[in-house]
Amino acid sequence: MYSQVELGETARGPITVLLSRVNDGDRRALDDLIPLVYQELHRIADVFLRRESRNHTLQSTALIHEAYLRLADSNSTSYRDRGHFFAIAATVMRRILVDHARARHAAKRDSRAVVALTPDKDVAREQDKIVIALDDALTTLAEKDADAACLVEMRFFGGLSVEEIAECVGKPAWTVRRALRASQIWLRQEMER
Repeated sequence: MYSQVELGETARGPITVLLSRVNDGDRRALDDLIPLVYQELHRIADVFLRRESRNHTLQSTALIHEAYLRLADSNSTSYRDRGHFFAIAATVMRRILVDHARARHAAKRDSRAVVALTPDKDVAREQDKIVIALDDALTTLAEKDADAACLVEMRFFGGLSVEEIAECVGKPAWTVRRALRASQIWLRQEMER
């Protein structure tokens, strides 16, 4: 994870100023923001894609570009700070991958020919099921506890450290760590149903 200093961020550094301009409706500000945060977005995309099957058709760059298009089309999003921006970007990337997995899963269900990668199991199909199950569990968690779901997204999908999340949400790190552990247990149980 890059520190605020490495990203050129000060109390009112360029990222904060650009996020403020985006919030004020300046559509060009997002274009100016992306080069400043591109490296971090690429790292987040890499984290997502490492969890996908090896034969995934999306690449990090394509995922970032699709996320950018969705962020640019969203007029209602307001960013509190750098961490909040990355959390929203991570959520958008997760949605793209889930949509992609659902489309692949639906296409495989409708196709007549099944090509297994191993004699016992189609790994890509199993990976899609896991991605969809995790998304369903996170959606359920968000309905029950939106704050907990946000913490999970920031940590596991946004790649923020516990300390960075604590700073973003204004809570002690130990509180965030405990909430993340509880959420992880809940998600595992929900997915095993």
